[in-house]
Amino acid sequence: MFIGHFAVGFAAKKVAPRVSLGWLIAAPIFLDLLWPTFLLLGVESVRIDPGNTAVTPLDLHDFPWTHSLAMSVVWSVAFAAAYRWRARRDNLGAAVLGLGVFSHWVLDVVSHRPDMPLYPGSATYWGLGLWSSVPATLAVEGALFAAGVWLYAAATRAKDRTGAWALRGFVAFLLLGYLMNVFGPPPPSPKAIAVFGHTGWLFVAWAAWIDRHRAVRPALSPVEGRSNRRVSAGR
Repeated sequence: MFIGHFAVGFAAKKVAPRVSLGWLIAAPIFLDLLWPTFLLLGVESVRIDPGNTAVTPLDLHDFPWTHSLAMSVVWSVAFAAAYRWRARRDNLGAAVLGLGVFSHWVLDVVSHRPDMPLYPGSATYWGLGLWSSVPATLAVEGALFAAGVWLYAAATRAKDRTGAWALRGFVAFLLLGYLMNVFGPPPPSPKAIAVFGHTGWLFVAWAAWIDRHRAVRPALSPVEGRSNRRVSAGR
């Protein structure tokens, strides 16, 4: 998945409002942020194979250190621990971020053909093959993304024009990039994938910038909510 991972980050703001959107977006795409570095180092590899699936021309045959089940758990714990060390006492935020990292493996199992290993060296691979259908992929990822953006917008409000337009620009850019990945030509080489893949960190910076220009909407307690309803009914 692509925008499906971003959907998780957007939606998580509703659960962990204290955490910056930068961290929340970084978590579900973290495995893909690590992957280009592992490609450049030769630890993992990828082949360009047009027709491998209907959605992507990539043969993801070798990425156990970033995308296996076991290593996904390791990266999830490490990411949550890093945030917990930086933001002391925010156990909820750390837990949400750890689950966000692990959600990447879950969503990839749904979308990939059976190429998701259980651990480095595993002969067992999982994958439900959503990518075998372009319409189904667009429908599922589109719905997830729309729900995630809606939840983030409902949980926050723009403090200024930057907070409004930066979010709109981010959403539009992600959608455009997603459609180009699905319908555009295959990448020229594995090295190009590895080099360009590092630009994913810019998404994290963009998300953090957005969040600095937005404020969390105050949540009404049940008592406040009942009081407000009584006032409204009396008018």
